[in-house]
Amino acid sequence: MAMPAGIPVFDGLVLFPDSIDKSPVRYLFGEGSPTGVADPIKYVLDGMDRHGVERAVIDVIDIGSGGSAERALRQHPDRFVGLINIDPNLGMEALRQIDRAVDELGVVGVSTTPSITVPQVPINSNKAYPIYAKCVERDLTLFPLTGVPGPLVPFGAQNVEHLDEVCWFFPELKIVMRHGGEPWVDLAVKLLVKYPNLYYSTSGFTPKHYPKQIIDYANTRGSKKIIYAGHFAMGLTYEKIFSQLPELTLKDEVWPLFLRENLLSVLALDK
Repeated sequence: MAMPAGIPVFDGLVLFPDSIDKSPVRYLFGEGSPTGVADPIKYVLDGMDRHGVERAVIDVIDIGSGGSAERALRQHPDRFVGLINIDPNLGMEALRQIDRAVDELGVVGVSTTPSITVPQVPINSNKAYPIYAKCVERDLTLFPLTGVPGPLVPFGAQNVEHLDEVCWFFPELKIVMRHGGEPWVDLAVKLLVKYPNLYYSTSGFTPKHYPKQIIDYANTRGSKKIIYAGHFAMGLTYEKIFSQLPELTLKDEVWPLFLRENLLSVLALDK
């Protein structure tokens, strides 16, 4: 059950230092996040190389702005896989942004931040349904934040129970929960069991804080449902993450699924 060596890791979420500098939640991470990095893309690639991370998912915000995530997708398509972060409050413009991101950058999914969006858009809001329909149309995976958020905003928009309606109404939509779903982890596991199109990623937590229910589920009927996501470089260093990963009590056959294969499958990159 020890973590095997030599698995080329596929990380479900990394962030670039310049996006962290601008983040409204920067205060949550203190000295755990770098500042003033001259070359954010190189900084992230160096961290990935040191720890055997072959590829990583990144979020593009404000397509056309030339930010680090957009440049990384253009310059290093072999190392980075893109999502477009979308605000459902934009209406039809949100759908145009998705099409543009797919056509110009080859993104494979959409990320949303229900509680951080202003105004907030709950996961099951009718404002978000056109986004979900577009994801089905373009064969994109949805990555919503779930659970109580760190920033000082109300949490109701990210209540895990909202996923029940969305998974039911959009059975073709692949959904990967981000940021743990706490304090509704038991419900999250129930929904993971219930819906074939729902998955869970470990973003936002160091391995020693992964919920026990998730590890138990990964070791049993959920071996193909749980996805590693590190959240480097916002608050979490790869040094801390990879020093704790070997302590996970995952079965031998689960490790490659967790570290790589499940994300490849969800994003249809294993074909």
